[in-house]
Amino acid sequence: MITHLRPALVMIVLMTIITGLAYPLAMTGLAGALFPHQAAGSLVQRDNKVIGSSLIGQNFSGASYFHSRPSATTAPDPSDSAKTVAAPYNAANSSGSNLGPTAKALVERVKDDVVKLKLENPEGVVPVDLVTTSGSGLDPDVSPRAAMFQVPRVARARGLPEATVAALVTAHTQGRLLGLLGEPRVNVLALNLALDDIGK
Repeated sequence: MITHLRPALVMIVLMTIITGLAYPLAMTGLAGALFPHQAAGSLVQRDNKVIGSSLIGQNFSGASYFHSRPSATTAPDPSDSAKTVAAPYNAANSSGSNLGPTAKALVERVKDDVVKLKLENPEGVVPVDLVTTSGSGLDPDVSPRAAMFQVPRVARARGLPEATVAALVTAHTQGRLLGLLGEPRVNVLALNLALDDIGK
């Protein structure tokens, strides 16, 4: 019996060492060597302080900044650990709302958001990504349409010509990867930092 068990046990130990230790350590080391910025979290610094990551959305508020896509992430309720409370862009709890398209709470929230956005830009058609959350709740990007929709509000709040702000959006629009993969997008953190640089 032991002769039958020994090869199985040796194989379990060997595969645990190879796939559970050696391979992950090798890949982590290789990623750190080849892509140090990305492996460290794609952190963005300003004045020697980390202000965010280009991979994780942030909750920008105020009329003078471009706003990110809504986030449905949550955190434990401080007063009752059995419950959760809204915590937008909580990277420790990436998730969507899990509400279906017929959920009353989702429909009402989207309608309210559309009304608010129409007050900011009555002439524009509200892009869908400004009123819907993603599966992760952490999207750092918006579509070029969503960024352009916000141009009148941001330009008005900053006292800048709309053409200047629109040109900034165009300059920060990233195309499809290799011309094929994904959709054109605008990183909101990078766009807002460039916007702040105009005022300097």
